[in-house]
Amino acid sequence: MRYPKPLQKGGTIGFIAPSFGCAIEPYQSRFEKAREIFESRGYRLYLGPNCFEGSGIGISNTPELCAKELNDTMTDPSVDAVITCGGGELMCEVVPMIDFEAIAKAEPKWYMGYSDNTNYTFLSATLADTAAVYGPCAPAFGRVPWHPSLTDAMKILTGEIREVSGYGLWEKDEAPVAEGEEADPLAPYYVTEPLSLKYHLPTDSGDRAAKMHGRLLGGCLDILVNLCGTRYDRVAEFNERYKADGTLWFLEACDLDPLSVRRALWSLREAGWFDTATGFLIGRPRRYGEEMFGVDQIKAVTDILGNCEVPIILDADIGHLPPMMPIVCGSVADVAAEGDHLTVTHDYI
Repeated sequence: MRYPKPLQKGGTIGFIAPSFGCAIEPYQSRFEKAREIFESRGYRLYLGPNCFEGSGIGISNTPELCAKELNDTMTDPSVDAVITCGGGELMCEVVPMIDFEAIAKAEPKWYMGYSDNTNYTFLSATLADTAAVYGPCAPAFGRVPWHPSLTDAMKILTGEIREVSGYGLWEKDEAPVAEGEEADPLAPYYVTEPLSLKYHLPTDSGDRAAKMHGRLLGGCLDILVNLCGTRYDRVAEFNERYKADGTLWFLEACDLDPLSVRRALWSLREAGWFDTATGFLIGRPRRYGEEMFGVDQIKAVTDILGNCEVPIILDADIGHLPPMMPIVCGSVADVAAEGDHLTVTHDYI
């Protein structure tokens, strides 16, 4: 596995939009503020041609132009790290034109984004053997003051930390706005809900503690199930290549309801993706709290993955309901959880 060099002070951060760009509010205002903050911290900025585009279908521009922006930036030696402008809907249509061979030969650099960006962060690990960060997109850094999770994300890029922990409170909804007033696009995360980890352990002991070790792989389940079985599905090769480590899966869902989550996990399990799984770290789904036919967000996971006979930790700070721990996809990690405290320690081997 290849790991990029830490982003240095005075280095260049590239912003690209292989999924949505910052063409509408509140993302445009947040992105502008984020750029101001990064520049004030001494970084140079490179803006890809699609950053403010909104002419594409489910992505910023045509798949061809989105792929060109991504390929050019990821192989440009003058850009030191990349943070994407947003998630979206149809980055899968960009994937056939991403030059993973050229990216694998170029000097590695950090790529950070989440949601639809799973199309890159996941495939970077499995196709280019290069680690990437499943973490916040650029507009989040315009929400001030920064939540500790945003500080952690930057410290992962700069190499200051390799360990991240849960944050105690999370945002179910953004802050309410008084009648007649407009929401402040730069308002920080509105964290009001206490973190409450759930456990499903092989021993069924009822303990609320677990430890897991393995090579991290995963992202947004909506995207992963779409990639499963395509020509870009190289999970079997990844599992074989790193079978000595085992695969520690991190997963979260965006648009999928509980039954869709259950179907998606069944598909990945039956495709053999979880054959070398050492554990599962499951983020809060965006459709948190929904239930269908007696299946909630917990049973949707444990009824399908329970027979893997490995620890499962659920409702972690990963994904669409902030804050999110930045996760280095492709790295080896030790996960330790007790009660509602969770720590992920990355090892770049």
